Amino acid sequence: MLRAAFVLSLALLSGCAFGPQTREGVASYDFGLPRSDREASPRLQQDLVVAEVSAPAWMDNSGIYYRLAYRDPTRPEAYSLSRWVMPPAALLGQRMRANIARASGAGVFVPADGVGAGYTLRLELDEFSQVFDAPEGSRAVVHLRASLIRQRAVVAQQSFNIEHAAATPNAEGGVRALIAASDAAGEKLIDWLAVNMKK
Repeated sequence: MLRAAFVLSLALLSGCAFGPQTREGVASYDFGLPRSDREASPRLQQDLVVAEVSAPAWMDNSGIYYRLAYRDPTRPEAYSLSRWVMPPAALLGQRMRANIARASGAGVFVPADGVGAGYTLRLELDEFSQVFDAPEGSRAVVHLRASLIRQRAVVAQQSFNIEHAAATPNAEGGVRALIAASDAAGEKLIDWLAVNMKK
């Protein structure tokens, strides 16, 4: 039984690597086009600097990572013929800034802009992977920690742990689920910022 499950999992995962993609080469993914419209009633009214998202060293590459939790959850592995266009922390940072800008009636900046905004947001990405609980089923797992800083003092800190079921047990399914989980984390983050960013 265990051997059959193991063989099936290898077939599913190798299918992601050696299936139809072999005709097209490596498949590269980003988060897609961001929404450009602003909210009718912006939830944020203060200028905000959003720092670059930090992440563990093992995530500092373009790999799309998965974990076979039913076999060994301590081993993150990367798909061989699918990847992000840049490290996930950079992609997540772009998406978060775009979503925050949509929900803001004030300015949203990066440190390189040199703007002295009232608040600074620091984000740490602890987990960003597709987790297989069984060979045929997986979920996206995003663990993000936020720190809101004002005049060098920490105003508030919060962890956001989001999961989203993947429609298919392969790299494409993982990518779609990770984007959905990231956007859900972004909505929760904006709600949290709205509560903690005061005049």
